[in-house]
This record gives sequence, C-alpha cells and structure tokens, in this order.
Amino acid sequence: MTGPAEPTVEALRQRLVDFAAARRWEPFHTPKNLAAALSVEAGELLEIFQWLTPEQAGAVMSDPDRAHRVHDEVADVLAYLLQFCTAVGVDPLEALAAKIERNELRFPVPEGAGADGEHAIAGGENAVGAGENVLGVNSDVGDQPL
Repeated sequence: MTGPAEPTVEALRQRLVDFAAARRWEPFHTPKNLAAALSVEAGELLEIFQWLTPEQAGAVMSDPDRAHRVHDEVADVLAYLLQFCTAVGVDPLEALAAKIERNELRFPVPEGAGADGEHAIAGGENAVGAGENVLGVNSDVGDQPL
C-alpha cells in the first residue's frame, strides 16, 4: 500500500486560493498586501537566527522547538510567495529557472576555480576589483546573484 502523493506546487497553490476564497479574503490579497506579508514572514524566519553565531545557527534544526518554528516560518514564506505569484500571474518555477539560467550566464565559473568551486581571490584574473564583493559581484542591489 502506498502513502499519499507528494503535494505539487500547483496543488498547494490551488489549496491556498480555495482557502482564501472560502473565507472571502480575495479583496485583501492584493500584490502590495501579499508582498508586505511575505516580507513580514521572511523577517520572522530571520528572527530565529538573529544574533546567533554561525555555529549556533547551524545547530538550530537540532533543537525541536526551534526546528518547528523554522518549518512554520518556511511554510508561511512559501504560502505568501505562492499567493503573491497567483495575484501577479507569475509561475514561480518558471521565474526561478529563468533566473538561474541568467545567473549562470552572468556569473560563469571562473577559470582556475578548484574542483570544489573555490575562487582565486587574491591577485590574478579572478581578483576582486574595486566596488566588488568577495564574489566579484558589483555591490549595486540590481547586480546580485539569486
């Protein structure tokens, strides 16, 4: 006997649409409101990790209470993202695939990168230039990878 089928993005998106419709929430699900709610939920996810050292942050999922909070906040972020995409007519999987493809073209693996993807940062062709961060990406917001 097999268990229930894995949920698909489309099935979850439709459940969210139906959930909101049954409660007559559609008038409130504007792009602005959904983007704001998404930002709030992302902030709540960040709050779990705020002020933690890298080591403490890496151990969050080993604490059942905090792991549960992470799962809940990830679900909230994804729910609002799917609802936002529905409101503006964006297929999130197509948008992500296109963004990854653009980034693969914009940020090719540097020559001389090791097998593990390590970059040669100090000196040479792969050196970080003025106005660039360690990834060699201009610090302007519009020029950031994923």
